[in-house]
Amino acid sequence: MANAVTAEVETTSMTRVTVWNEYVHEQEHEAVADLYPNGIHGAIASALEERGFDTETATLQEPEHGLTEEVLAETDVLTWWGHAAHDQVADEVVARVKGRVLDGMGLIVLHSGHYSKIFRELMGTTCSLKWREAAETERLWVVEPGHPIADGIDEYIELPETEMYGERFDIPAPDTLVFNSWFEGGEVFRSGCCYRRGAGRIFYFRPGHETYPIYHNYAVQQVLANACEWAAAGDGPEPSFGNADPIEAIDESDERSVH
Repeated sequence: MANAVTAEVETTSMTRVTVWNEYVHEQEHEAVADLYPNGIHGAIASALEERGFDTETATLQEPEHGLTEEVLAETDVLTWWGHAAHDQVADEVVARVKGRVLDGMGLIVLHSGHYSKIFRELMGTTCSLKWREAAETERLWVVEPGHPIADGIDEYIELPETEMYGERFDIPAPDTLVFNSWFEGGEVFRSGCCYRRGAGRIFYFRPGHETYPIYHNYAVQQVLANACEWAAAGDGPEPSFGNADPIEAIDESDERSVH
């Protein structure tokens, strides 16, 4: 048993996570800067680093938003936080990130990142929802306790102050729903949604409004760590496409093909 735990830690420590943040609210609002003095990206990266991940950060203001071909090529999992500047993300960077996801890079989309160009591109829907800012209680219920993203999490996570997101959430039905939220005002919301696109794994995780200390919450940090480990590209066989030679001996003399 001890050997199995050791192997898991060694595998996790090799996972390279790039934590992306538009980094706008922290520079424009004192309340957000006080809560996240090193930016939301800094708080997330620090929490993941403490759990054994190799982390780097990138922000909107950097050349190519910090997401160059070289950076993405070395990234196993990309986390994405955006809110006020979705339209400022260059389309060519979005296409580059999408290509890496389809090739096997994991993507963790956080909170208001549901409206990001990359999430909407990968989902193919508006990703619209209801919302309300009233510092109300949220309970994230674990509805798939056997999923790796829920590992080490209690039956629910209670957040005393959050922004409400409510259904209808205009997304495709998740491959797996890990968390479902209830809010003090009465709404419910699909808060932890797993998808596959191409060879890549995607996880949308709802908590994270910039004026509440969500990313300082230990359970939230654990979910992010679990999600990064789950989303990291595996070592499975590379898929092959196109015209294929037969594995077994067959008669290939049929000349009716027009291809």
